[in-house]
Amino acid sequence: MSKRWMALAATAIILGTGCAATSLAPQALAEDVSNGWQCAQFARLFSGIQIFGDAYTWWRQAVGKYARGSAPEVGAVLVFKPHGAMRLGHVAVVSQVVTERVIQVTHANWSRIGGERGQVEKDVTVVDVSKGGDWSEVKVWNNPTHDLGTTVYPTFGFVYKGAADAASATSTAKADSTDPISKLLSVVSGGGESAPR
Repeated sequence: MSKRWMALAATAIILGTGCAATSLAPQALAEDVSNGWQCAQFARLFSGIQIFGDAYTWWRQAVGKYARGSAPEVGAVLVFKPHGAMRLGHVAVVSQVVTERVIQVTHANWSRIGGERGQVEKDVTVVDVSKGGDWSEVKVWNNPTHDLGTTVYPTFGFVYKGAADAASATSTAKADSTDPISKLLSVVSGGGESAPR
């Protein structure tokens, strides 16, 4: 199946399940996807959090619109600060809370998969290595070495889907493994190995 058809199928399934709203027409979205996902574009569609612009700006833009905090929650977006070559920051959607200091994220455009950027990676382990346990510094799993990467990435924290005054920052609900979006992402990403960033 071509990338364009997979992208159209992904768009139809995601939009059909009401997981996210998008201002892009399915055809325009499919064209963007066929050229690879950007992290912010994917996080917006996957989480339903309607913030636009470079990844690092999500933290500031969430003020007054979405709740923010330092506790992971399934469906929340972890906002990375600019760091090294990652000059625009990064955003990743929490797919599972494993422990107080270990989560899994689903995100796009982090690793090279099959030599290409713009790929989606599902359930990537992220560990809080901050001294205060506040998720201000994290390490991200490196699949080729089967270990955490050596880089410590600074983060702003989590943006929650709920309104600024109604979101819970303490949920530890597990992602449903039978979720059709999870199955779709494994097909779209081709189940490939990730490469270091």
